[in-house]
Amino acid sequence: MRAKEYDSLRQGAKYLKLKEIYDLAVRIGIENDPRSKEAVLKLLEKERKGFEELKEDEKKEFDQDRLFNPYGDTRLLYGEPDHEVKRVISGIDMETGEVLLAEMFSRRGRQVDLIIAHHPEGKAMAALYQVMKLQEDVLAEFGVPINVAEGIMASRINEVKRALMPLNHNRAVDAARILGIPLMCVHTAADNLVQNYMQKMIDKEKPETLGELVKAIKAVPEYAEAVKYNAGPAIVIGNKEKRAGKIMVDMTGGTSGSEDAYAKLSVAGVGTLVVMHIGEKHRKEAEKNHINVIIAGHMASDSLGMNLFLDELVREGVEVIPCSGLIRYNRKE
Repeated sequence: MRAKEYDSLRQGAKYLKLKEIYDLAVRIGIENDPRSKEAVLKLLEKERKGFEELKEDEKKEFDQDRLFNPYGDTRLLYGEPDHEVKRVISGIDMETGEVLLAEMFSRRGRQVDLIIAHHPEGKAMAALYQVMKLQEDVLAEFGVPINVAEGIMASRINEVKRALMPLNHNRAVDAARILGIPLMCVHTAADNLVQNYMQKMIDKEKPETLGELVKAIKAVPEYAEAVKYNAGPAIVIGNKEKRAGKIMVDMTGGTSGSEDAYAKLSVAGVGTLVVMHIGEKHRKEAEKNHINVIIAGHMASDSLGMNLFLDELVREGVEVIPCSGLIRYNRKE
């Protein structure tokens, strides 16, 4: 199809502005935050007061998105707020190669108006550690005293902050800017969606054993599809006959938390964790504290969260091209 023919077809299409998509991501993240909406708004008010107390030169360096967006890893990275978006390309890791893929789509007559990454890029990657404080409230919800949760998370947050410092954060952002393609990332805002969805589903199903729990997870389309790729749910601590006990879904808050959390969760009565992934040190700590662990699957879990967000765009008439590990499933209801 020639570009002129394509453009004429697009004239009658619905669209959203880039700022509207960004605002939607923030709003839906807050609505599904493990913390209460009131708690999140209180944090935003604290940010506002802190900003007002800054000196003028300090205000110039302040990321003012923090005044309305509590997720440092969910950001509009490049593009004008009033840019019209009718078609997006979206995936889990949208790096330089995927930016070039978006450019190729446009050259072949399928104009890509926006790249939406899940994993953060640019300044959003550099700020990933900021969202980890969310994990303190998740631990508190499952019975760990908040003072203990804050204590065990403090060193882990600083560890992640230091690890992020040497990274080349802006590679994909630079590529998008050079080619003139808007780019944004939706990380914790989408992770909140999968966290809420899976915890509610499991609480409703009330699986008694780990085998029943895995079966319930596999009933979700993204996880069922991941099984075909040998990347579906798996029991890494325990076996299918073991009783699950109190089940905690742990899929938001930036990245893996503190290894010290497992001892506290065991005392709090948590029997099984459902996670996207788990490092070996964390696995050993969970096993030492007799907590069962099921890895639901990283790409499948990220896909579920992103799909719940992308479905909102589709309802507004925006076309979604999935790539880069995104297992696309459209929930029409």
